[in-house]
Amino acid sequence: MATVDECRQALQDLAAKLAANAEAQGRLDLDRTLACRVTDLETAFHGRITGGRLVDIADGDDPKAKIALIASSDDLIALITGRLDVTRAIASRQVTIKANPFDLLKLRKLL
Repeated sequence: MATVDECRQALQDLAAKLAANAEAQGRLDLDRTLACRVTDLETAFHGRITGGRLVDIADGDDPKAKIALIASSDDLIALITGRLDVTRAIASRQVTIKANPFDLLKLRKLL
């Protein structure tokens, strides 16, 4: 099981990766709040996806977030590092993403 700090760092790494590709991702026209709930650690993070970037990452849940990613700590890190395919993770219910279908399609391009 990963730690809260490892999960926080994984999200920061994802933000850096998205920022490096922001020019290409910016055309996705996705501006949504994001909540990332880590089930086995009973913790959460929140931020905003805008212009192909993940910004304003902070500790704590955002119950009003338009997109919610729910996963265990190990699955979250595997998803962010690319060791876990997002489509397979959703199909096998390792990861749950609550969002409208159009946002899900856009998210797949980011992950």
